[in-house]
Amino acid sequence: MDLQDKKAVVFGGSSGIGLATVHRLAAAGASVTVVSRDPERARSEVPDGVELKACDTRDRDGLSALFAELAPLDILVNAATGGKRPAGPFLEVDLDAFQGAFDKLWGYTNTVRLGAEHMVEDGTIVIVSGAPARRSKPGQTAIASVGGAVEAFCRSVAPEIYPRRINVVSPGIINTPMFGPDESKREEFLGKATSRHTIKRAGTPDEVASAIQFVIENDFVTGTTVDVDGGWISS
Repeated sequence: MDLQDKKAVVFGGSSGIGLATVHRLAAAGASVTVVSRDPERARSEVPDGVELKACDTRDRDGLSALFAELAPLDILVNAATGGKRPAGPFLEVDLDAFQGAFDKLWGYTNTVRLGAEHMVEDGTIVIVSGAPARRSKPGQTAIASVGGAVEAFCRSVAPEIYPRRINVVSPGIINTPMFGPDESKREEFLGKATSRHTIKRAGTPDEVASAIQFVIENDFVTGTTVDVDGGWISS
């Protein structure tokens, strides 16, 4: 896929991996719309010409109206983090928080189900999982369960929506605002968290966005997961 003049929508595009993806798509010539619950926070950070829309991925009526407004779409990226991310021993976990973690999955299924019919025949979809889906560390049961469901969803739905394509990009530990605003504390935490990985540092949002751009542009990739994890799974 040549991205020049293609129409793209990026959910969760106001920060982190989503924002880095917006910059890459816009630089490649795509017309990009950012969607998040609070898109205005990215007003000063998005490239000129990028449109901002407010919508929650759990709001099906809102999504239906949004997709009808933006149609026809060539590219749909969902990098929204979704619901809660409870951590800690499973036998001590708050079950409501565990259930709430699956808001990420529901957000993805909503955007794919409601968005695909508003895409061109050879359109492409990218959703984001995470390394715990296939190698969970202690205390990550909720995150791992959601990620595993996201990847299974992609594999199962890919044949059904063909010739549209769908893929997952699975990042490891990425240096994003998710880890807090204090830079020194963030660096200390990320250093410890990646100390046993093959690549002993956190990744950058742009390193993940480059993988998202790859699966968008490569017309021979669908139903698969691309890891950008610094060796989390293999180390």
